[in-house]
Amino acid sequence: MTDLRHYDVIVSPAITEKSTMASENNQVVFNVAKKASKPEIKAAVEALFGVKVTAVNTLVRKGKIKRFRGTIGRQSDVKKAVVTLAEGQSIDVATGL
Repeated sequence: MTDLRHYDVIVSPAITEKSTMASENNQVVFNVAKKASKPEIKAAVEALFGVKVTAVNTLVRKGKIKRFRGTIGRQSDVKKAVVTLAEGQSIDVATGL
C-alpha cells in the first residue's frame, strides 16, 4: 500500500520537448508541490512507480505576466523536479498512474 502523501508530492508529469529529450538520459521531469523537498520527491517516485532513483534536481519556474483580452494576469509559479533513474529503469509517463 503506497502512502497517500506521495500523491500530494507529485502533481503531474511535465511533458515538454525538453523533458522528452531528457528521457533519453534516464531522466523524467515532474511538476511537484511547491513545498516538496528532494528526499520527499525521491521517496514518492520510488514508491509510486517502483523504480530506483539516483538523483533529484529541482527548479522553480517563476510565473509569467500574461495578457488576456486586455486584462493583465499572472501565471502561478511551478516547481519542477528532474529525476534521474538507475541504469536500465524507465517510467512511461504517457500511461499515468
